[in-house]
Amino acid sequence: MSDSVTKSTFNVGVVGYGLSATVFHIPFISVTPSFKLHSILQRDPSKSSLSAPRDHPTLKHFTALDQFLADPDLDVVVVTTPPQTHFSFAQKALLAGKHVLVEKPFVPSAAEADALVNLAKEKGRLICVYQNRRWDSDFLTVRKLLADESKLGRIVEFETHFDRFRLEKPTNWKGSLGIDQGGSALYDLGTHLIDQVYVLFGMPQSVFAILSSQRDGLFVGPQQPNLEPDSFTVQLFYESGLVAFARAAVVSAEVRQPRFWIRGTKGSYRKAGLDSQEPQLRSGMKTDDANFGRENAEWNGKLTLVGDNGDFQEQDCPNVEPETYSKIYELFGQAIVHNREQDVPVPASQARDVLRIIEAAKESARNRREIELSQRT
Repeated sequence: MSDSVTKSTFNVGVVGYGLSATVFHIPFISVTPSFKLHSILQRDPSKSSLSAPRDHPTLKHFTALDQFLADPDLDVVVVTTPPQTHFSFAQKALLAGKHVLVEKPFVPSAAEADALVNLAKEKGRLICVYQNRRWDSDFLTVRKLLADESKLGRIVEFETHFDRFRLEKPTNWKGSLGIDQGGSALYDLGTHLIDQVYVLFGMPQSVFAILSSQRDGLFVGPQQPNLEPDSFTVQLFYESGLVAFARAAVVSAEVRQPRFWIRGTKGSYRKAGLDSQEPQLRSGMKTDDANFGRENAEWNGKLTLVGDNGDFQEQDCPNVEPETYSKIYELFGQAIVHNREQDVPVPASQARDVLRIIEAAKESARNRREIELSQRT
């Protein structure tokens, strides 16, 4: 592979060809100026309803990882396979001298994350984690609100939700992969929600978690330490007195599912409904569509401010102008062009910190106690 500082366009190869690759990655790789979709590794295209060679006949196609990584024209590897494979695929890609972007959850453990962080530094390559929901329009709106302390004041409670009504267990890996391999709702959805809290407030002092299988009516605990949770409430405690809640449920029969609820000394903010990008992408909307990333006004958040006379003033709070998930690829491309680790939009070290919080949540639920966290970053 050529030295990154001498290039402005990089060949990208995608490992895996399922929903993640086809919906969340390839559409954005294809519109990123510094990236060119170059190759796809799909183990057995003939046995899948999704066939990379059929859909992308002009690309290079591989069925074995070693041959894929041996291609000297390949610069960047995007790992979109299930989480238990992420560590070995990312490790081999780094050893082959490639830059790497890994779908979330990054890897099953903070120790594995540390190993990849160190390996990337040793090899002089960049590694990014696909925490795309940092670019949800509602989350960008929340970031803007919290950046202006005059709006909500000191935040005392913060809730981020991903609730649904899904009584049937998933039939793909999300319904069968164990929590110790990066499965369960805690890793799938919890990675997003806890990452959002981390981005806003940093590492908490301590964590208390309730992990449950709402479908079965059971809790993780001393008597059920290996239960695979489909729902969770994770509380994160901060020195300022802030308590942040990250919550996901599969038994939530709501027309307007809660998304954010933030309470501060000068006001509050509530938002319902999930960001529009995922359903738009699943429906086939193109990333350059004028409506991509936008939602109808009926889903505007509600901002309640405390007036000088103590009265409450409620107003609509529309989302900010969407940046969309294309931003993570744009920024990662720029980081590679300039070969600057500090420009990586979601550094693996941050994903490692989120994994440390998740591991504390697992320990808390199994032992029914609050877990202290060191402030090491």
